[in-house]
Amino acid sequence: MKQGRIVKVSGPLVIAEGMADAKMYDVVRVSEKRLIGEIIELRGDRASIQVYEDTAGLGPGEPVFSTGQPLSVELAPGLIESIFDGIQRPLQAIRERVGPRIAKGIEVAPLDRDKKWKFQPTVKVGDYVRPGDILGKVKETSLVEHRIMVPPGVEGRISRIHEGEATITDDIATLETDGGEKNIQMLQKWPVRQGRPYAEKLPPNIPMITGQRVIDTFFPVAKGGTAAVPGPFGSGKTVVQHQLAKWADAEIIVYVGCGERGNEMTDVLREFPELKDPHTGEPLMKRTVLIANTSDMPVAAREASIYTGITIAEYFRDMGYSVAMMADSTSRWAEALREMSGRLEEMPGEEGYPAYLSSRLAEFYERAGRVINLGSDGREGALTVVGAVSPPGGDFSEPVTQATLRIVKVFWGLDAQLAYRRHFPAINWLLSYSLYTDRLDEWISGEAGSDWKELRTEAMGLLQEESELEEIVRLVGVDALSIKDRFVLEAAKSVREDYLHQNAFHDVDTYASLKKQYRMLRLIIEYYRQGMRALQADAELSEVINLPVRERISRAKYIPETDIHTFDDIEAELRDQMGALISKGGLEYA
Repeated sequence: MKQGRIVKVSGPLVIAEGMADAKMYDVVRVSEKRLIGEIIELRGDRASIQVYEDTAGLGPGEPVFSTGQPLSVELAPGLIESIFDGIQRPLQAIRERVGPRIAKGIEVAPLDRDKKWKFQPTVKVGDYVRPGDILGKVKETSLVEHRIMVPPGVEGRISRIHEGEATITDDIATLETDGGEKNIQMLQKWPVRQGRPYAEKLPPNIPMITGQRVIDTFFPVAKGGTAAVPGPFGSGKTVVQHQLAKWADAEIIVYVGCGERGNEMTDVLREFPELKDPHTGEPLMKRTVLIANTSDMPVAAREASIYTGITIAEYFRDMGYSVAMMADSTSRWAEALREMSGRLEEMPGEEGYPAYLSSRLAEFYERAGRVINLGSDGREGALTVVGAVSPPGGDFSEPVTQATLRIVKVFWGLDAQLAYRRHFPAINWLLSYSLYTDRLDEWISGEAGSDWKELRTEAMGLLQEESELEEIVRLVGVDALSIKDRFVLEAAKSVREDYLHQNAFHDVDTYASLKKQYRMLRLIIEYYRQGMRALQADAELSEVINLPVRERISRAKYIPETDIHTFDDIEAELRDQMGALISKGGLEYA
């Protein structure tokens, strides 16, 4: 190990001299306590090191040891169900060893070196394999089959292949390569700041179905897409991400708590093991990796945590899985960047954030995507990234939110006013948008119903018209509105309360399939269309509003997926009751 010497300590930033041979982003061990750190600036033989542990007690003159290796994560069986901190230290193993607080300088391998896994080869001696080819499989949990791949940059003919139990560090295959024999273990290491390679990026034209009506209907996200969930304190960012983790049609979940409050992270750590995977009935943790980096942990580790998370997510994408990564919240990550930039005395940008904030955010989100992976089987994988943003005071014009919006394609803007009115998810339908909508319409229409796009456009039109009419009502009162405008308000209220409002804690309402969403929306829009015809036939507004079937329409969200045929009965009842009103006015029901 190369050795330097500390000359200055400034919070999590340590300056060391005698580091002329070191490289950017090398991992170092600081002082005899062996605190872990990473080089983030080099000037001559001086290195600026961000230390991922508490630097209290450090002083000038203490040694710094360079490992010569970049910050990397370990990738092997044992990732699923694990809880790591921002630099992939296993929190459960540390707790068993030293108790609930992480001891300074503690060195614990991220993955268990002693546990034996049953390896089943999928290749045989004599086969020629290339980077990304699957050598064999390990049943990691009841839900996840871990595929052991040939590492990038390695290819050759198999001269030996293991079958049966092995640890992650045992040799499970030997390849004859141009450079001689190469042994392969289940364990791979990969630098966190470098994206894992793939063969080809695919267009984002398949939706990631979340079961949340406001998202799937109005602001869908594609598999391999990027989304941001900005919102002020208490608006429901964490609940939205929990719902996505539980219900989105992704096979692997990577949840990163980046600088969040300890009590929120505690809730996550307690809830996830107890949550049942709705698709299989097994615990959700059996397909989840958690990275917990709370706000009281050293600030520099926040900066590493999202890179650790996305590298693990890319690894499962490479196996051919659809992966969803939740980062909660990227604002805390940006604050860590700002603090380290200030200590490095760099020129500050807007609101003190470093000038490279946008490029760092772009580097992170650009690692999402739906891809053809390396390997001769051409398997497809997807990595969808959803980042929460916590703008101070809910101000969406602040730099982190604005920089994020320039990169991501979906914006689910949370509204404190909606949250205060107990409307959840509190996604503001007038602020939010999705740039994937046109690409996904064809797929969703084929799955839900041919007139899906028409219904969605009409529903959004009602909500926008409601916003304009509410301005008039605030100025001159509801009496100034025409009968038809008052009915528009009533229909828009039905869209809001009967469709967009969704109870995350209700067994049935927590999730709605595309087919159910389509039937619900069609029911509400049909009520609006026929209500307008009844008013043209001189029906009383009160009769249209108080139609007996309205109660069944409003309670349609509680119809289980297995009873979706019930919508036919409600539609028939709606036709009968509206038909009677329209016929009374001398028109025919259409």
